[in-house]
Amino acid sequence: MSTPPGTPASPSPSPSPVHRARVDLPEWMRNPPPARPTLGRRLSGLVEAVPRLREARRALWRWRDRSRFSERRPAVAAIASFVVVAGVATILVAGTLYVFVRMRAGEP
Repeated sequence: MSTPPGTPASPSPSPSPVHRARVDLPEWMRNPPPARPTLGRRLSGLVEAVPRLREARRALWRWRDRSRFSERRPAVAAIASFVVVAGVATILVAGTLYVFVRMRAGEP
């Protein structure tokens, strides 16, 4: 199929995108003021300044990121949890029955 006379064989390239003007940021955004010295920042600075406190903070972070026993041995943790819950439930039910028996007997 041929193109009609007077029309270009291929479409013209799309016009270049229109660029937006550069935005000049206000001074307070380009050079923000330093962070306010809040109580948390002061305490953090104190902890970082004292070596023993810094070591304690790092030890706490390591402890929080440790691998938990329930993640290493999920089956053992599930069985132990079931045993503990069953034991506590049994003790609570037996205690409740004991209290009801004493109440029916009329003992204070």
